[in-house]
Amino acid sequence: MKKSSFQESINHLRAYLQINTAHPHPDYSSAISLLTNFASSVPNLKAQTLHFTPNKTKPLLLLTLPGSNSSLTSILLNSHIDSVPAETSKWSHPPFSAHYAPDGKIFARGAQDDKCIGIQYLEAIKNLATNQEHGFKPVRTVHVSFVPDEEVGGFDGMAKFVESNEFKELNVGFVLDEGQASPVEEYRVFYADRSPWHVVIKAVGEPGHGARMYDNSALENLMKSVEMISKFRESQFDMVKAGLAANSEVISVNPVYLKAGIASTEGFVMNMQPSEAEAGFDVRMPPTADPELVRRKISQEWAPAWRNMSYQITEKGPLRDYMGKPLLTHPDESNPWWSVLKQAIEAAGEKLNAKAEILGSTTDARFMRQMGIPAFGFSPMKNTPILLHDHDEFLVDTVFMEGIKVYESIIKSLSSYIGA
Repeated sequence: MKKSSFQESINHLRAYLQINTAHPHPDYSSAISLLTNFASSVPNLKAQTLHFTPNKTKPLLLLTLPGSNSSLTSILLNSHIDSVPAETSKWSHPPFSAHYAPDGKIFARGAQDDKCIGIQYLEAIKNLATNQEHGFKPVRTVHVSFVPDEEVGGFDGMAKFVESNEFKELNVGFVLDEGQASPVEEYRVFYADRSPWHVVIKAVGEPGHGARMYDNSALENLMKSVEMISKFRESQFDMVKAGLAANSEVISVNPVYLKAGIASTEGFVMNMQPSEAEAGFDVRMPPTADPELVRRKISQEWAPAWRNMSYQITEKGPLRDYMGKPLLTHPDESNPWWSVLKQAIEAAGEKLNAKAEILGSTTDARFMRQMGIPAFGFSPMKNTPILLHDHDEFLVDTVFMEGIKVYESIIKSLSSYIGA
């Protein structure tokens, strides 16, 4: 067996990208079949398909490369199979064609988020396993997981996996998950995610003729809340614009819908004031935020009961680990895994951004961090525009291949580390 050539590696990526795993109907079975076939070409890499839903329509692929010392905790490399939908009419090329342009760009949904890293994991392990000169013999066991449903919250994927006996038996000590592209020469590492809250605020009031002026009407009360929320949003955004914090380090609040009025065949009844009004907000909480303070702000300022208002908070993920500590992995020398990761990237001839970041969105890494397992987000895509969930998502072939080399160094270093 030999290493994959440049073109073979690109073909593996394109074949994976050509499988439509977008919601609402991701083709998980075809993806699992392709990945299992690829894994079978790597010596000693064992594969098993796990199911955590009753109808078995959301499979999880787990690959395992046994280490020589089973008493040490294992390494887990995670990626997700699914992707968000794509508006085909807005793309230059069909989003699941994996169009390979003459300048090296591969256009496809999932090219950055995050089918690329799944194939890079496998290519790196295969290259290490076929290196006759050095001979790759991991001390720690290395697991590679391909999980479903990350893009819809991960609740039928990683969330159920980490609670399973199968996961407990892995004895995971460190996790690498997805990160984000870097528009500059330095790679980015993420030590935490922001956790989403979906907040719905409702107001009620007396209905009446549109010509009358009322105190505390439903819409009046709701607009007062919208004004307060807008001022809070502005205060957070001001810190970003002043350079005092990154976007992902503040609490973001974005309105996503407003609902009020009495519907008619021509739109809305314009001479009647509604008795109910409602607004929805996407709130993103960094792990450094105090959730209780935010809850109090919502109940006392944004939706106080004395103003005939109510609210509902749907927390889409945890903010604290099982010990009640902020959900983050320390990116400093107090964490030996940080040192190993940083040195491995540098050993591959690459550079890291001077400051590790909080990811503005949410990944499956939060489920491992909740269990106290250190996890970093990392996707080796430098000099690349951030296009996840965007039209014309692409990855350049040479950037993809550079990432494989970086993962070779990372996997070799992590799996041979015996200090933690």
